[in-house]
Amino acid sequence: QVQLVESGGGLVQPGESLRLSCAASGFRFSVYGMSWYRQAPGKEREWVALITNAGGRTRYADSAKGRFPISRDNAKNTVSLQMTSLHPEAPAVYSCNRVDGGGEPYDGWGQGTQVTVSS
Repeated sequence: QVQLVESGGGLVQPGESLRLSCAASGFRFSVYGMSWYRQAPGKEREWVALITNAGGRTRYADSAKGRFPISRDNAKNTVSLQMTSLHPEAPAVYSCNRVDGGGEPYDGWGQGTQVTVSS
């Protein structure tokens, strides 16, 4: 059974940083690319960042480029998102998921972790 458990969210002030982590189990983690997504209330889930299975390549949404490096540890089955220089924004839930060869997420999501940036 696939399990994705996100953590690390919270309430921070603009300009501060957060490190999100996702612990994965129930599948061969090192075989899959992994992505982070965010979803604000009333909005569609949007992709934030992707890392290939061995960690050799990364891709970012424009909003994350240069600020939210994604990384993974295949020995620990974890993927992280280091969020820096956070901008004020509405609260959003950040989630991770494995992706297929086309970069699309598989069905089944964890509970996510909420990030709020507010002064």
